[in-house]
Amino acid sequence: MRMASGKVGIVEDHGLIALGLTGLLRDAGVESVRAATVDDLLSQAQALTLAVLDLRLADGSSVTGNITRLQEAGLPVLILTSGENPALLREAARADVLGIVPKSLPESEILSAVLQALAGNPVASLEWAAALDADPHLADAGLSPREREILALYASGETAKTVARLTGLTPATVANYISRIRAKYAQAGRQAASRVDLYHRALEDRLLGDGA
Repeated sequence: MRMASGKVGIVEDHGLIALGLTGLLRDAGVESVRAATVDDLLSQAQALTLAVLDLRLADGSSVTGNITRLQEAGLPVLILTSGENPALLREAARADVLGIVPKSLPESEILSAVLQALAGNPVASLEWAAALDADPHLADAGLSPREREILALYASGETAKTVARLTGLTPATVANYISRIRAKYAQAGRQAASRVDLYHRALEDRLLGDGA
């Protein structure tokens, strides 16, 4: 897992929460900037590595719209939420964010989640998993049992070489399986171009254990 480095953009219109997260990051040696809206953040023209986005903002903007604009600006997105709206949680989960983090978590766990996302790693949570489980729009990719086994290992962080050793296959065969898995998800309309995408798909299809 990569170490966290870079600058965080915090889009949060509750001042105390934004200040609290800024302080946590500062104490951890991480720079951050705050904004009440996505427009405000992008207008600052900062060189950012990650956007931490409040699920519901008071400016009337949509969840998908906010996430899309940040992603189009080159920013991966981590969602902060009070968890009060399951439909909004599902909307965020479908947008390939790095994770969904409840504001009710202890400060240390929120900081850990942000640092994990800052390093480019997905952040699993019960809220994210529940939102995906309740989503009726996930198309079945039709993976074979062997493909599901390989995806579960690869998405959990194992290298292709390690997956090959664990499954008794050659690395080239594992690479072919992964290519077929990506193609099946793409055919089902579910993005699978990157390793993070595959993690999302494995989580959605409940191929990862509770500790993933």
